[in-house]
Amino acid sequence: MATDTATIRVVHQGGDRLLMTVRGHEIRSDQPVADGGDDSAPTPTELFLASLAGCVTFYAERFLRRHELATDGLVVTCKYAWVANPTRIGEIDLTVEAPGLPPERLEAFSRVVGHCTVHNTLRQPPEVRIHVPSVKVVSVRLA
Repeated sequence: MATDTATIRVVHQGGDRLLMTVRGHEIRSDQPVADGGDDSAPTPTELFLASLAGCVTFYAERFLRRHELATDGLVVTCKYAWVANPTRIGEIDLTVEAPGLPPERLEAFSRVVGHCTVHNTLRQPPEVRIHVPSVKVVSVRLA
């Protein structure tokens, strides 16, 4: 069992809009118009993929800085494909552009960015438990 715990709270905001609170920061989510939403924000799946790309970018940036290499032009692009039964992301391709990376550092750099926290989590998925507490109905008598 994990020893450090943290909490993220997600509140339905109407329609398909969600408000997620993480350590006091607010992140919004919605669905595309074609799927019934207002397209006011990325979908939860897009946020998941952005988290992976962001984590890889963070690890890349830290590697470059630690080795006193230029971070200018560092870009990570994420392409993905859906599969069905069950609906999920079936393929994720990340491309890391690091113009400041010399060829002799490529192997070490690739190892480091391949072990970002989100990628490690995908490799060794956590146990996910979904709890739905019973609803208590409270009766109020109006005079």
